[in-house]
Amino acid sequence: MPMRRTLLAGLLLGAISLAGAAAQTDDAAVTIDNFTFTPAEITISAGTKVIWTNRDDIPHTVTDAANPKDYKSKPLDTGDTFSHVFDKAGTYKYFCSLHPHMQGTVVVR
Repeated sequence: MPMRRTLLAGLLLGAISLAGAAAQTDDAAVTIDNFTFTPAEITISAGTKVIWTNRDDIPHTVTDAANPKDYKSKPLDTGDTFSHVFDKAGTYKYFCSLHPHMQGTVVVR
């Protein structure tokens, strides 16, 4: 009988762990290189964290195009990252404030 309880407790803990893992949203990645955001448009689920990584050899920013701005990175040197969690559905445009021709879009469903 104690063995059965231990087995049942282990199964319940495993199920709880799997449910928690399933509830987590994977991060999404955008790279910055050669004066472009790649991908230029990314579609994600609400609650997803987007992580931008600068692979270019000069600084860039990630700046919300909305007014007022919900997010803005500091200038990112080579290898630096910036992240933001998008909680609500919508289309979010952003750009590099140092090089405004660099633009991207996050679509949240």
